[in-house]
Amino acid sequence: MGRRKPKIDALSRRERQIMDIVYRRGRASVGHVLEDLPDPPSYSAVRALMRVLEGKGHLRHEREGPRYVYLPTVDRRRARGNALAHLVNTFFGGSASETVAALLDARGDELTDAELDRLSGMIERARKEGR
Repeated sequence: MGRRKPKIDALSRRERQIMDIVYRRGRASVGHVLEDLPDPPSYSAVRALMRVLEGKGHLRHEREGPRYVYLPTVDRRRARGNALAHLVNTFFGGSASETVAALLDARGDELTDAELDRLSGMIERARKEGR
């Protein structure tokens, strides 16, 4: 039987926080998650949530001495792409231009000239490639 493809929208707020920690660390025990989790619940609650994430197909575990260490089942780049596609579809009706416009409205004053040049170059390449 094949592994289920994890769905990012099937996560609770706390599950997303845990996944963020595991992605940031690359691998994490329940203790690591407790260290990084804002306002953490009990050890057993975090352990149960990590088992739920494993059941949903987001995490897998390896035994490391007396404890389990959890790793994401989907690499960070692919997970980022899935999450971004979900965000664009959910909040911007699938429109890349609406998404970029919202980002520029929210963060445009924080962009350096170099970052703006990079974005301009990406837009120019997309035009040339007919995207």
